[in-house]
Amino acid sequence: MTNEIEIGRGKRGQRAYSLDDVAVVPSRRTRDPRDVSVQWQIDAYQFEIPVLAAPMDSVMCPETAIAMGRLGGLGVLNLEGLWTRYEDPRPVLQEISELSEENFSPSATLRMQELYRAPVQPELITSRLAEIRESGVTVAGSLTPQRTQEFYRTVIEAGVDIFVIRGTTVSAEHVSKTQEPLNLKQFIYELDVPVIVGGAAGYTPALHLMRTGAAGVLVGFGGGATTTTRRASGIHSPLASAISDVAAARRDYMDESGGRYVHVIADGGMGASGDIVKAMAMGADAVMLGSALARAEEAPGRGWHWGPEAHHEELPRGDRVRVGTVGPLKEVLWGPSHHTNGTSNLIGALRRSMATTGYSDLKEFQRVEVVVSPYVSDSADLT
Repeated sequence: MTNEIEIGRGKRGQRAYSLDDVAVVPSRRTRDPRDVSVQWQIDAYQFEIPVLAAPMDSVMCPETAIAMGRLGGLGVLNLEGLWTRYEDPRPVLQEISELSEENFSPSATLRMQELYRAPVQPELITSRLAEIRESGVTVAGSLTPQRTQEFYRTVIEAGVDIFVIRGTTVSAEHVSKTQEPLNLKQFIYELDVPVIVGGAAGYTPALHLMRTGAAGVLVGFGGGATTTTRRASGIHSPLASAISDVAAARRDYMDESGGRYVHVIADGGMGASGDIVKAMAMGADAVMLGSALARAEEAPGRGWHWGPEAHHEELPRGDRVRVGTVGPLKEVLWGPSHHTNGTSNLIGALRRSMATTGYSDLKEFQRVEVVVSPYVSDSADLT
């Protein structure tokens, strides 16, 4: 069975679906939303909600990481961001929020590149993680594959609980003629903490990442609100198909490894609660949210959202996006909501959808029936 289609006489391609192309179908049973559990556990760490806050400077700072932990999720701090480059990054964040509001503004991009040229200071990595640890919540920090070799010892010595290696795309086999690549399998084997790694956008790369010993795999490539990766490089992987493919890799890896379970974490392109519901339905165990949390009053971006792609030194392929503010972080996650577009009470919407379709926990909900139902989404209005 294949869903390849003929693009032209010389090329065939697999048909892939975004989250906008699928919908969840109710079943014969419904439940009381109060009876639904959305708890999630990875390794020894249990969370009340299956939500990781993306390691992006517009979303996470030490204070919001702590708030995220106290609200039941996991805040991941960007250890190459402004909080580890500047002793006090608040004036820098203020300046970024006041840059040109024009999309794809070269002057705004140039200024962001200049601001992010300040070197990462290892002592700031230590102090920021210590601040989070003192609050008593689970501590998580993120590095790109390119900087992991340089700073991981500092991160581990600072006492991180969960280590995230996050890039636009991460492979278990990186080939380079000019530098020694990160050996993920050896690296993860030598660490004493669970490692989440990604992004991966398909079955084969995800399976190889699972074989490195990763506790979780991030699924996504260029699907977030801030990225222009598809426009700049022509690379894109629709998220619904990507999650399903990686979930299949998880199933086959369980058979191959004798039962070892690797968590599938959808990452990017989930700006509203319905996107989270459909990501779970396609097989995700948890979601990593950026723009959805950048709308919180506490978010450092002050209503703006951007990722590391926006200030890449050589090939910026992202932009600042005005996402606005909808309310406090607690309201964004837990409600009550005063918005009808799925931008607040994200967890309440997930629980209600699970109850409406008759499922009591997240693992059961991965079996929910879905249909392909393409339509012109209004999600573009949210990001």
